[in-house]
Amino acid sequence: MTFAPSGTRALIVGLSGLRLTEGERDFLRAVRPWGLILFARNVDTPEQVAHLVAEGREVLGWRAPVLIDQEGGRVQRLRPPFWIDYPPAEQFGAIYKADKARALKAVHLNSRLIAADLAALGIDVDCLPVADLRLPEGHGVIGNRAYGSEPSTVAALASAAARGLMEGGVLPVLKHIPGHGRAPADSHEHLPTVTASRSELEATDFAAFMSLNTLPLGMTAHVVYAAIDKHNPATTSRVVLDDVVRGFIGFDGALMSDDLSMKALSGSFAERARASIAAGCDLLLHCNGQMDEMRAVASESPPLAGAAAERAARALARRIDPPATDLDAIRDELAVLLEQPV
Repeated sequence: MTFAPSGTRALIVGLSGLRLTEGERDFLRAVRPWGLILFARNVDTPEQVAHLVAEGREVLGWRAPVLIDQEGGRVQRLRPPFWIDYPPAEQFGAIYKADKARALKAVHLNSRLIAADLAALGIDVDCLPVADLRLPEGHGVIGNRAYGSEPSTVAALASAAARGLMEGGVLPVLKHIPGHGRAPADSHEHLPTVTASRSELEATDFAAFMSLNTLPLGMTAHVVYAAIDKHNPATTSRVVLDDVVRGFIGFDGALMSDDLSMKALSGSFAERARASIAAGCDLLLHCNGQMDEMRAVASESPPLAGAAAERAARALARRIDPPATDLDAIRDELAVLLEQPV
């Protein structure tokens, strides 16, 4: 199903553990979030993850999107012994400096393999690619998760990564719009403020996202851009989302907030949810699985309707059943590309 059932809320929620609790079942039936997101606490074996995904969809009553962060490097929820460790984005950026074609091929194949891992479990959305720049003033929370410091490099590699995911039946989530790389603090813990001028941001951070503006899904940055809105981070700033994300960058996909439980945001969880929707987020994301917080966010999560529903439906319409593929051949080819000297 492409269109969410009537009454579905503009909300994506996390789960507390390896199986649904009865409380979670009741919550999902009552609230009807648009999607679910999994973390390491939800992962044990392939059979267990696939069962959890199926459980969630059974309760929701449709093929609701299931998300995960599987970037590679230090941000990947699926790890050995059942899944391989994928390289960080930085490695593809280093190859790109020496051989653009090889880097683009490698990052594409890498994402195609990630997609195969996810699709085998029923997971159909990956919070990848990261289009943030790696800049010297930025906090290490991005670090080697970035493909590089040049907008053209980042855009090219991010585009190839997104294509690999979609060819494997997994929707990419472009993050963190309109750019977290210059932020001097980790938004999980603090609210970062970027003081660069708008013209500088448009030439660098924002520029990296422009050629990626047709991707189906995006995630906001909990970052204040003082030259544009000195009071509110992008997630809760109507000015940033309208003028920069939808305007300058031209992003027309379904836009979700970054995790509303992050400490960059202030106010109650209901207030955070209300402010994010008012700013222009199509979907609210709450990740930690804590029921009291989820209930508060859900209380301000509207039914998915209007332009937000249309964008979400367009995103889901781009899910495909991937064709049969020789994954061993892809692994062998990727290994050769990664082993060649830079």
